[in-house]
Amino acid sequence: MAKPFTEWTVLPHGPLTRVDENLMTVTGKLNMPPMGEVDRRMTRVRLRDGRLVIYSAIALDEPGMRQLENFGKPAFLIVPNDIHRMDAAIWRQRYPDLEVIAPAGARDRVEKVVHVHESEADFRDPSVQLITVSGTAEREMALLVETPHGTTLVINDLIFNLANRPGVTGWLFKVLGMTGDEPHIPPIIKRREVKDERALRAQLETWSSLPQLERVVVSHGDIITSEPKEVLRRIAQELAA
Repeated sequence: MAKPFTEWTVLPHGPLTRVDENLMTVTGKLNMPPMGEVDRRMTRVRLRDGRLVIYSAIALDEPGMRQLENFGKPAFLIVPNDIHRMDAAIWRQRYPDLEVIAPAGARDRVEKVVHVHESEADFRDPSVQLITVSGTAEREMALLVETPHGTTLVINDLIFNLANRPGVTGWLFKVLGMTGDEPHIPPIIKRREVKDERALRAQLETWSSLPQLERVVVSHGDIITSEPKEVLRRIAQELAA
């Protein structure tokens, strides 16, 4: 696990990209020896009153931060598990009024980096829902975001969608199950995060039944836009195998 930052530290990242009318993401690169660079994603959701929910924070360069602030006012910082805490403290330093939220099962480890205010949230916006993911011993959080265009599921480490890579590091990624030909739960994540396979399977099946599910935004890899319901059903079935 990378050491949490204590001062604003900008690592390589791409541009902010609008996913829906109230939803933007940005992807960055994190060096994780001996594997090399790992893709990571931050998602921000704008509530109806203009406040922002920041999910899995990444420090951006100043033009990126100005663009984010033009999108809305950062109000909630979601640390979705105890691994994605590296930038949490520096975000709280930059925005002292941020309300930090982390899942109950990860709260103690997140508290070692930044004060956690709550393990649940009422955003006062029925179109945005924070969920503690079933089957993870309360260690993972997800977001459901509804717009007139459809529903977006934002999840963290449970599903990776990283393509296979060339070379020795690519071989290592594949051996560890972190890359592949389709979205999946990496074995290392399954061992660490999944504590009740039946409960997680039910959670995935519930999400796959959302009538207007348009996409699944993952923290590692491309956004799942092709048949997201079928992807969730397949992963749920694999848990039962």
